[in-house]
Amino acid sequence: MVSRRSVQDRLYDAVFNVILVLALLIAVYPLYYVLIASVSDSTLVSGGEITLYPRGINFEAYKFVFQDRSIMRGYLNSLFYAAGQTVISLILTLPAAYALSRRDFRGGRLFMLYFVVTMYFSGGIIPFFVVIRRLGLIDSVWSLILPNAVNVFNIIVARTFFASTIPGELWESAQLDGCTNARFFLRIVLPVSGALVSIVALFNVVQNWNAFFHAMLFIRDLAKNPLQLILRRIIIMNEIASGDASIGISPEELIRRRQISDLMKYALIVVAAAPLLIVYPFVQKYFVKGVMIGSVKG
Repeated sequence: MVSRRSVQDRLYDAVFNVILVLALLIAVYPLYYVLIASVSDSTLVSGGEITLYPRGINFEAYKFVFQDRSIMRGYLNSLFYAAGQTVISLILTLPAAYALSRRDFRGGRLFMLYFVVTMYFSGGIIPFFVVIRRLGLIDSVWSLILPNAVNVFNIIVARTFFASTIPGELWESAQLDGCTNARFFLRIVLPVSGALVSIVALFNVVQNWNAFFHAMLFIRDLAKNPLQLILRRIIIMNEIASGDASIGISPEELIRRRQISDLMKYALIVVAAAPLLIVYPFVQKYFVKGVMIGSVKG
């Protein structure tokens, strides 16, 4: 028997769908505008004539961007930092979260409280810089990997997953067969935690791909700069070059150079965001799983 839906239900669905469409447009349009502006005529972009589709298509901005060979080096550096930090984070986060999820772990609540306090309170930038300097990590790639190796939010998510997924009876059964804690974690817990591993890895990659502040503080060698700092340097150098060249050139040429400088900003945004935008449709289900895991009380 097919149930008939009331008028109120249909009205609610219609209003809810309209709200979802509006939210989608608000979220997607800025990215879409940056993309079409980066391949449109700079005069039309600066004049505000680009709204729904590109006009005067050209790739002049991308040509200027990729003339700098440091772009590829920045990609490789960011990939190395993101991958290295993710691997170390998994090695440290998963065992810690599993130990905290065990009810027979004495002092687990105290350790968890300590971790949560560090998530909300820190010493500030100056003490952090002093610690990194005294550890001898200035201008070292480890200054971008080790400080963020443990994320308390990821520990909370992983702890909740283990507490709600791995039953205590399973450990008791394995213990009767002579299984140690380490073997139980490596042979039983990890194989059934593929979704969790993917979530934690994904969160770390997204966080570290766009990170630049620590590199700006600790890295002196330009060859070690991540992609974000290299793109920042390109923008600054291009603006300086436009300003220096303003003497002795025609007003039309000056306007053109400034328009290209503005257009390059759109192209640089696309270059920096392209890897995550390409990968995200294939891994978005893990973001949903991460939200659901974090919403379950462990």
